[in-house]
Amino acid sequence: MSNQYRRLPSVDRVLGEEPMRRAAVELGAETATEAVREELAERRVALSNGGAEVALQSIAAAAAARAYASLRASLRPVINATGVIIHTNLGRAPLSDAALAAMTNVGRGYSNLEFELEAGERGSRYDHLEALLCRVTGAEAAIAVNNNAAAVLLTLSALVLPGKDEVVISRGQLVEIGGGFRIPDVMAQSGARLVEVGTTNRTYLRDYEAAIGESTAALMRVHASNFRVIGFVESVALADLSRLAHERGLLLLDDLGSGCLLDTRKYGLSEEPTPLDSIRAGADLVMFSGDKLLGGPQAGVIAGKRELIARLRRHPLARALRMDKSSIAALNATLLHYFKGEAEREVPVWRMIATPLSEVTARARRWARLIGEGAAVIDGRSMVGGGSLPEESLPTKLVAIEAAGGAALESLAKRLRVGEPAIVARIEDGRLLLDPRTVDPREDATLVRGVKAALAH
Repeated sequence: MSNQYRRLPSVDRVLGEEPMRRAAVELGAETATEAVREELAERRVALSNGGAEVALQSIAAAAAARAYASLRASLRPVINATGVIIHTNLGRAPLSDAALAAMTNVGRGYSNLEFELEAGERGSRYDHLEALLCRVTGAEAAIAVNNNAAAVLLTLSALVLPGKDEVVISRGQLVEIGGGFRIPDVMAQSGARLVEVGTTNRTYLRDYEAAIGESTAALMRVHASNFRVIGFVESVALADLSRLAHERGLLLLDDLGSGCLLDTRKYGLSEEPTPLDSIRAGADLVMFSGDKLLGGPQAGVIAGKRELIARLRRHPLARALRMDKSSIAALNATLLHYFKGEAEREVPVWRMIATPLSEVTARARRWARLIGEGAAVIDGRSMVGGGSLPEESLPTKLVAIEAAGGAALESLAKRLRVGEPAIVARIEDGRLLLDPRTVDPREDATLVRGVKAALAH
């Protein structure tokens, strides 16, 4: 076996080949050498398993590719063909062209992030978003931080006080969000003491009334945006919670989670509460995400009473949780789409939701025709996803590709994922499925080329 290994070239010999000489100049000698060592180690394993000897030029080319890949950015663009519109693992909501342009405009140079141009003095980054946030939510004032968990943390940290730190919440609303983070843990971190009322499936107004004491600071609702309880259930309307809270001199806080600004029923989906609904029902503060159904960058919005928002602005955590200039610009551009009544056309999440089935069908048929033999068009469902509208889906057409066995399907899916650009599909019922609804039409030709290349491998 040792004689067999001697047939492999030395590290120095591989480094002397043209692809590796170029890699050493562009990437550095250390990176090039490490890539050669890794490639040769892999070749030794292949030889020990009965693999054939490989030419020096092939080893050098593979090592060079390995060297360049080692320094490639790990965060890469992906074509989402899964049919999940708000895909948490794939970055949630894609941004509109206007939002991307706004990020570029403030990112390529300096900006008035914290500078009041007319007065020529220091300003506040919070001012750039507040007016638009108030217009789309109906609130007196608003602030945006870096995500909705941060919004909840800041709200509770600023508003609960020693001796007045209890927050009453239904047991059925103690949700777990992505990554294993739980609302009770976020609340505890703020210094608030959680008072659970009711049961998992049924909570009444009298349960809240019985739990209120001298230490109670607020009543809180957490909208079940990522799960659904059906059957023998009972919950309290937000307007009723508002009356109780304000009769007792307490705050009413509403964590909407997803943050929807359009009427979802128009698209055949179940009703999703909006920030405007919450403010009208009497919530003192409402919190929601920017990168889910809102369709903007990662953000957490807090909207409501002016005096309460002022307290949040002054709290030390506000600085730690604040948004950067690029995200502020992107959120501002996204909110403008709603204010101008063009969100359905310009915000990618809503454009996908609103796309007619006939248009999806035409694209699926075109994909299948271009991909060729083995590709068929079948009925399917697109999921809204992303902790929004649980179990809600839209009719779609899928391009289904057969493969000989599960291993072949997994291999095909992997070739798509590691391609350039990466294409993420889903495997279901022994077929690889591609959903046009979640693919930007400008990416159609790229997707078809990628699928054909993976099939021809």
